[in-house]
Amino acid sequence: MSIFRTKNLRGLLAEIAAQGEDRKLRRSLTALDITLLGLGVMIGTGIFVLTGIVAAEYAGPGLMLSFVLAAVVCTFVCLAYSELASFIPVAGSSYTYAYVSLGEIFGWLVGWSLILEYTVGASAVAGGWSAYFTSILADIGIHLPKVLTTVPAEGGLMNLPAMLIVGVVLFFLLRGIRESAGANRMLVFVKLGTIFLFLLLAGPHINPQNWTPFLPYGWSGVSAGTAVLFFSYLGFDSLSTAAEEARNPGRDMPIGIIAALTLTTLLYIAVSAVMTGVVPYPELDTAAPASFVLQKIGLRLGSAIIGTGAICGLSTVLLVMIYAQTRAFYAMSRDGLIPESLCRVHPVYRTPYRITLIVGLAVAFITGFTPIHIVAEMCSAGTIFAFLCSCSGLLILRKRYPDVKRRFVCPAVWLIAPLGFLSCLYIFSQLSAHTLELFTAWFILGVIIYFVYGRKHSHLNAVENESAQ
Repeated sequence: MSIFRTKNLRGLLAEIAAQGEDRKLRRSLTALDITLLGLGVMIGTGIFVLTGIVAAEYAGPGLMLSFVLAAVVCTFVCLAYSELASFIPVAGSSYTYAYVSLGEIFGWLVGWSLILEYTVGASAVAGGWSAYFTSILADIGIHLPKVLTTVPAEGGLMNLPAMLIVGVVLFFLLRGIRESAGANRMLVFVKLGTIFLFLLLAGPHINPQNWTPFLPYGWSGVSAGTAVLFFSYLGFDSLSTAAEEARNPGRDMPIGIIAALTLTTLLYIAVSAVMTGVVPYPELDTAAPASFVLQKIGLRLGSAIIGTGAICGLSTVLLVMIYAQTRAFYAMSRDGLIPESLCRVHPVYRTPYRITLIVGLAVAFITGFTPIHIVAEMCSAGTIFAFLCSCSGLLILRKRYPDVKRRFVCPAVWLIAPLGFLSCLYIFSQLSAHTLELFTAWFILGVIIYFVYGRKHSHLNAVENESAQ
């Protein structure tokens, strides 16, 4: 059936190489840039919020094992993405991988699902940034009017700080990936400095007795904590959208993806060990656990220190999420599944400026006027669906294109890819019934749009019609 038609890999690579200058992205990212983009998107809400809640309600000091298990699951998927990004070095990430391996309908649905991860997720992150920002201002005696920091549904007029930070991120993304990567690099270093300062200040106050019992909720608590903490790693897939802007994608993409996941896991484990060693785990049931720990040991500046780190952390998450969404749309418009006029690249900055403006304005509107908590958890469902398709697609491409050179080869692929698929499927099954219902509705809407517009305007559809004539 035509809905399962696939893009030819060799034809895709030739098409990318032959496209005009008005549609080419600038190749300027190194392995270090990609690693820092990964740290930018993965170290954010998880380390500043989820650690305390999971320790108190799920795993206790076993929180460290929960992070390890979540990282193992992500490693399976990470290895699959590293191979895919190394021999399909184009924008689009999971969307392109699914299009080439599973067919057009799956490619479209993956792209449609990524909207949940990137656009809705970015809106939620901007809202969190606003909350930290207004809190820090309040600590120094500056109180912004509630009407300008609260959405209408919660009694305000708009969340102005959230909209303004989206505007700042949009400015950097419109200027170019080199400038965006530079801003991300600076913010990541500030964020990492904040985390290391926390470890330095709190580490000497560890009391090993607080680690006893190590598994107060048993192994089931560690597993439940893993399901929650898995979402701390969501976003590393967005790194593969940078493949078309990497200087040497076959080398830089695998190094960047694997290094980012490894460093993030080590930092999460270190912070978890210190938190649960300094403060008894039942007391960590707070949305600002790191700040709480510093206050418990008498460091009143802890709130401001962690707040600054959180602002930097959430800024980088926001930047990478919007960046990834624009590149996914860029790839979809290039295939005709959404209007091709959106694909145009700026003649000076070499960025897809029209898509970037549309996505940025959409994120600003959503975060400024909508209570994001109602739909934010849907972004996890969309991401896991993309993971499932990527793990499946890798095995298909191994069979279909065995002779295509791969700069990075996933080890034991017939074991790793199925483990990644089954692990993600399990985590998907642990989502709440409400989330699954919302995702199903979004999924159905995507199918309708595909059959109304995408299938008809697809470039592969035009090729099929020419062949039939």
